[in-house]
Amino acid sequence: MPTALITGASSGIGAAFARRLARDGCDLILVARRRERLEELASELRTAHGIRAETMATDLAQIAGIEQVEACIAAQGALDLLINNAGFGTYARFPEVSAARHTDMINVHITASVRLMRAALPAMLARGRGGIINVASISAFFPLPGNGSYAASKAYLVTFSESLQREVAGSGVRVQALCPGYTVTEFHQTPEYAAFDRDRVPAKLWMSADDVVNASLKALRRGRVICIPGWKYRLIVALGRNHLIGEVLSALRRRAA
Repeated sequence: MPTALITGASSGIGAAFARRLARDGCDLILVARRRERLEELASELRTAHGIRAETMATDLAQIAGIEQVEACIAAQGALDLLINNAGFGTYARFPEVSAARHTDMINVHITASVRLMRAALPAMLARGRGGIINVASISAFFPLPGNGSYAASKAYLVTFSESLQREVAGSGVRVQALCPGYTVTEFHQTPEYAAFDRDRVPAKLWMSADDVVNASLKALRRGRVICIPGWKYRLIVALGRNHLIGEVLSALRRRAA
């Protein structure tokens, strides 16, 4: 059976990837901080689909946590799919967020993703097949006052994914940056988003995690490096650097606050 490693697998888009891949007959290595949630999900998927599901409870904001997952990848030998999904956001002006929190975000979004790709890629290249999905965000295409580190770290993932795909072109390995917009997950259900009102974002802009995952896997099969689920978000990005669109997105964020 093929094997996929998913970070941030305990909920949201990560859990949706796990359920979809298990249904497709893929063995899983599930990584997240919440051990109990991971074990519940792994047990559910083993029972429902007869696949192998291992769990690893670790914090990718810490270098020791990243090293633990690197060691797991080395022991695995060759992954068929690596999904760098772990992430979080903050919802405050830059100086109002602690330096440690900014550093944690950079570690989770960038450092962990880069190191896990570096750990997984050589075996994929040697075998001549494999896939890497870096979960970025539509925020990667726009400056976001009040969430600058989030937007910038996601922009890194987009540019790095494009660069890496050009490096591995023709090798049988595919790289994708997945850039969803507003998605119904637990992302906004944290103390940092206490002021965020989901109901003030137009309902038609919200997508389900399952729809995001389905779009991602379809795009990966087709070899598309940048995947933006939903035609509304593709239109927004196409108009991307238009000043008016940027103002509309900023207004939406202010409205939700």
